[in-house]
Amino acid sequence: MDATLFARAAKVVSPDKALRVARAKGYPNEVWWLIACFVGMITVFQLGSWLVSTLFRLKKSSSAGDAEAGISQANGRFSLRRIPEAIVNTYRVLAFRWTIQVGSSYTLNLAEVVVTFGYIIALFVWEFINTTDAEGVKYDLSYWGNRAGTIAASQFPLVTALGTKNNVIAYITGISYDKLNYVHRMTARVVFALLWVHSGNKVPYSSVWSNYPFFFIPVGLLAMVAFTILCIVSLRPIRSNAYEIFFVMHFLMVLILLLGAYFHTREEKMGYYIWPSFLVWALDRFIRVVRVVVFNHLYFSWTEKKAQLDATVELLSPHFVRLRLSRPPHFHWSAGQTAYIIMPTVSTLPTEAHPFTIASIESQEGGPDTSEEKKLGDSAPYWRELVFLINVREGFTKRLANTARKGERVKVLIDGPYGFTPNLDNDDTVVLVAGGSGVSYTLSTFLSVVNNVRAGKSVCRKVVWIWAIRDASHIDWVSRALTQALELAPGYLSVNIWIYITSGEPLPVTNQQAYDDDSVHNGPGSNSGEKSTAVVSLLDYSAIQLNSGRPDLHALLRDEVAQNSRTMSVTVCGSQAIARACRSALRFPVSSPKNILKGGPNVKLHVESFGYA
Repeated sequence: MDATLFARAAKVVSPDKALRVARAKGYPNEVWWLIACFVGMITVFQLGSWLVSTLFRLKKSSSAGDAEAGISQANGRFSLRRIPEAIVNTYRVLAFRWTIQVGSSYTLNLAEVVVTFGYIIALFVWEFINTTDAEGVKYDLSYWGNRAGTIAASQFPLVTALGTKNNVIAYITGISYDKLNYVHRMTARVVFALLWVHSGNKVPYSSVWSNYPFFFIPVGLLAMVAFTILCIVSLRPIRSNAYEIFFVMHFLMVLILLLGAYFHTREEKMGYYIWPSFLVWALDRFIRVVRVVVFNHLYFSWTEKKAQLDATVELLSPHFVRLRLSRPPHFHWSAGQTAYIIMPTVSTLPTEAHPFTIASIESQEGGPDTSEEKKLGDSAPYWRELVFLINVREGFTKRLANTARKGERVKVLIDGPYGFTPNLDNDDTVVLVAGGSGVSYTLSTFLSVVNNVRAGKSVCRKVVWIWAIRDASHIDWVSRALTQALELAPGYLSVNIWIYITSGEPLPVTNQQAYDDDSVHNGPGSNSGEKSTAVVSLLDYSAIQLNSGRPDLHALLRDEVAQNSRTMSVTVCGSQAIARACRSALRFPVSSPKNILKGGPNVKLHVESFGYA
């Protein structure tokens, strides 16, 4: 009996247990300190960038001089004063324009690769560091087994926050929620791997499971099964081809995962790692509900005015729908932002929300009875209303197209706007590149540039729009807004619109991806068929050029760079192939330090690419 008491006493004062417990509690905090420092560093960089841009704009405004001065070319003289710009451009090229192709679906820039490997290394270093026990056995299972679960559990609030639309990390860093969505999936998958390390470690210790309540192991296993299913359905092929299934499965599996994780960790008195995830999710949902009520308040009233919110649905072609709706004056948005639309009569679930880019702009000029409104004519919705150009695929968009064929007005609830759009007001030259339905983003950006130049808010003196489409009839989608924008553009703003018609032949209905215009290569294409009335009217404008074939983006972008010496922005919305072509064209030597020091332009690239990471 004395031997038994002695063994128990030795067990109580075991130095291994004390170290294991201390490190299991302390290391997750150290991981969070690292993440906080990283987020803080990005925030400082963003604030510095904003400050430099503001000072640069003030300096530019004070020395702008004649509005019709136009664009100056590089003088070719070496200048040490441009070293800061050369450093910034080199960083942009290395971080965001050099990419790694993973299979046929994934493209990651070096910034994403560095963040991914940095996060993996950080978590697994803290997982396996200091795991030698008191007897000198390295990587003792009892050290890193529970620690894996603790570190993984501590990351749940971060993973949850990164997946929300009203994201505090997005607001303090200036990185939009859709860009952070990649980090959300990446962190979730790393945590998933760490949890399997934790689960696998527990198999040799099955004899001690009886020390826990009967539900301890089952809820943990249930959470892991849900997490496994979640990681499978979140893969790009499933998300892109069966989004509605992913939407439902994501909600159910996350709910099971969090509930199982909470009851599992609560027995170890670590439930405080999990319950904040419920608060983060609930706060995001609360904010979204408030937005829906505030911006659609007439729908919740008993007045007859609520019918004014019903949307007009127009079938532009078998593969595209235009959705138009009015909203109250307190709904504000910027060009290129997205909004979630909820259509109970069209969606499978009444609360289903689908994100689409707003193709119109919010103009403060004119009013419903002013001469400005008369100038806009039939294109007025692109300046006054919310307009969405929606690519018809399967599921929700297919049902929406069927509704458009019936000519019915539909009830729409709006949640938004979301996303941070680049400020192009400080750029001398603005280049827009679109493929297919990427016109939604670039059209609103083009209208915004013209509108801001007219209002004296932008220093832009040249705007170039490159749009690749399959058929000339697609121009009808935006022809009225396009021609009216050209009429409103001031004379000192140089406008070049290059439309590339890649094929005039009808495509099979099943070949839906063809409408993404995801192949951009050099070489001729098929001539388009008979031109529509919109095409003929656009030919009256010298600013518009129609071309057969695919655009040589390398040559077009490098020519624009050669004609500039100040600031130039390139905004891209298209397929992965279009994004890759633009990134490749704006790498070295175009944005090399040598070119910048010799007077080359400061080139910024913003990519809004189709697809999912």
